[in-house]
Amino acid sequence: MTGSHSNRIAEVIKRIKQDYDKPLRIEELSKLANMSPSSLHRHFKEVTAMSSMQYQKQLRLQESRRLLLSESADAANVGFQVGYESPSQFSREYARLFGLPPISDIKRLRMDQDHPTI
Repeated sequence: MTGSHSNRIAEVIKRIKQDYDKPLRIEELSKLANMSPSSLHRHFKEVTAMSSMQYQKQLRLQESRRLLLSESADAANVGFQVGYESPSQFSREYARLFGLPPISDIKRLRMDQDHPTI
Protein backbone atom coordinates (compact mmCIF):
# COMPACT_ATOMS: atom_id res chain seq x y z
CA MET A 1 0.00 0.00 0.00
CA THR A 2 1.39 3.36 -1.04
CA GLY A 3 2.00 5.54 1.99
CA SER A 4 1.94 2.66 4.45
CA HIS A 5 4.61 2.49 7.13
CA SER A 6 6.21 -0.49 5.38
CA ASN A 7 6.29 1.36 2.08
CA ARG A 8 7.90 4.42 3.70
CA ILE A 9 10.47 2.24 5.48
CA ALA A 10 11.23 0.58 2.13
CA GLU A 11 12.08 4.04 0.77
CA VAL A 12 14.39 4.65 3.72
CA ILE A 13 16.09 1.28 3.18
CA LYS A 14 16.53 2.13 -0.50
CA ARG A 15 18.21 5.42 0.45
CA ILE A 16 20.49 3.76 3.01
CA LYS A 17 21.55 1.18 0.42
CA GLN A 18 22.17 3.91 -2.12
CA ASP A 19 24.19 6.09 0.27
CA TYR A 20 25.57 3.46 2.68
CA ASP A 21 29.06 5.02 2.53
CA LYS A 22 27.84 8.48 3.57
CA PRO A 23 27.03 9.73 7.08
CA LEU A 24 23.53 8.74 8.13
CA ARG A 25 21.29 11.67 9.04
CA ILE A 26 18.19 10.56 10.92
CA GLU A 27 16.55 13.93 10.28
CA GLU A 28 16.81 13.40 6.49
CA LEU A 29 15.54 9.84 6.72
CA SER A 30 12.66 10.96 8.93
CA LYS A 31 11.67 13.59 6.35
CA LEU A 32 11.93 11.01 3.56
CA ALA A 33 9.61 8.69 5.50
CA ASN A 34 7.38 11.56 6.64
CA MET A 35 7.78 10.32 10.23
CA SER A 36 9.24 11.64 13.43
CA PRO A 37 12.69 10.25 14.30
CA SER A 38 11.20 8.10 17.08
CA SER A 39 8.46 6.76 14.81
CA LEU A 40 11.02 6.02 12.09
CA HIS A 41 13.18 4.17 14.60
CA ARG A 42 10.25 2.08 15.85
CA HIS A 43 8.92 1.18 12.39
CA PHE A 44 12.37 0.57 10.93
CA LYS A 45 13.12 -1.86 13.73
CA GLU A 46 9.78 -3.62 13.19
CA VAL A 47 10.65 -4.18 9.52
CA THR A 48 14.38 -5.00 9.78
CA ALA A 49 14.85 -6.14 13.41
CA MET A 50 17.64 -3.55 13.75
CA SER A 51 18.11 0.19 13.93
CA SER A 52 18.90 2.22 10.82
CA MET A 53 22.45 2.72 12.10
CA GLN A 54 22.92 -1.03 12.61
CA TYR A 55 21.49 -1.64 9.14
CA GLN A 56 23.93 0.82 7.58
CA LYS A 57 26.84 -0.67 9.53
CA GLN A 58 25.98 -4.15 8.33
CA LEU A 59 25.77 -2.95 4.71
CA ARG A 60 29.16 -1.25 5.04
CA LEU A 61 30.79 -4.31 6.52
CA GLN A 62 29.28 -6.71 3.97
CA GLU A 63 30.48 -4.46 1.14
CA SER A 64 33.93 -4.16 2.70
CA ARG A 65 34.19 -7.95 2.87
CA ARG A 66 33.16 -8.23 -0.77
CA LEU A 67 35.75 -5.60 -1.77
CA LEU A 68 38.51 -7.25 0.24
CA LEU A 69 37.76 -10.60 -1.40
CA SER A 70 37.49 -9.29 -4.95
CA GLU A 71 40.22 -6.66 -5.00
CA SER A 72 43.74 -6.52 -3.71
CA ALA A 73 43.08 -3.48 -1.53
CA ASP A 74 44.26 -2.98 2.01
CA ALA A 75 41.78 -3.00 4.86
CA ALA A 76 42.27 0.65 5.86
CA ASN A 77 41.53 1.88 2.33
CA VAL A 78 38.49 -0.35 2.06
CA GLY A 79 37.27 0.94 5.42
CA PHE A 80 37.52 4.52 4.14
CA GLN A 81 35.86 3.51 0.87
CA VAL A 82 32.77 2.15 2.64
CA GLY A 83 32.43 5.19 4.89
CA TYR A 84 34.50 4.58 8.02
CA GLU A 85 36.62 7.48 9.24
CA SER A 86 38.94 5.39 11.42
CA PRO A 87 40.80 2.20 10.44
CA SER A 88 40.72 1.00 14.04
CA GLN A 89 36.94 1.46 14.31
CA PHE A 90 36.51 -0.35 10.98
CA SER A 91 38.70 -3.25 12.08
CA ARG A 92 36.97 -3.50 15.46
CA GLU A 93 33.45 -3.53 13.97
CA TYR A 94 34.50 -5.93 11.20
CA ALA A 95 35.89 -8.37 13.77
CA ARG A 96 32.74 -8.03 15.87
CA LEU A 97 30.55 -9.03 12.91
CA PHE A 98 32.75 -11.65 11.22
CA GLY A 99 34.73 -13.00 14.17
CA LEU A 100 38.18 -12.02 12.87
CA PRO A 101 39.95 -8.81 11.85
CA PRO A 102 39.67 -8.04 8.11
CA ILE A 103 42.97 -9.49 6.89
CA SER A 104 42.65 -12.69 8.95
CA ASP A 105 39.06 -13.18 7.82
CA ILE A 106 39.94 -12.71 4.14
CA LYS A 107 42.87 -15.13 4.42
CA ARG A 108 40.56 -17.71 6.00
CA LEU A 109 37.89 -17.19 3.33
CA ARG A 110 40.43 -17.50 0.53
CA MET A 111 41.85 -20.65 2.09
CA ASP A 112 38.33 -22.09 2.34
CA GLN A 113 37.77 -21.26 -1.37
CA ASP A 114 41.03 -22.95 -2.36
CA HIS A 115 40.41 -26.04 -0.20
CA PRO A 116 36.67 -26.66 0.08
CA THR A 117 35.55 -29.40 2.42
CA ILE A 118 33.91 -32.41 0.85
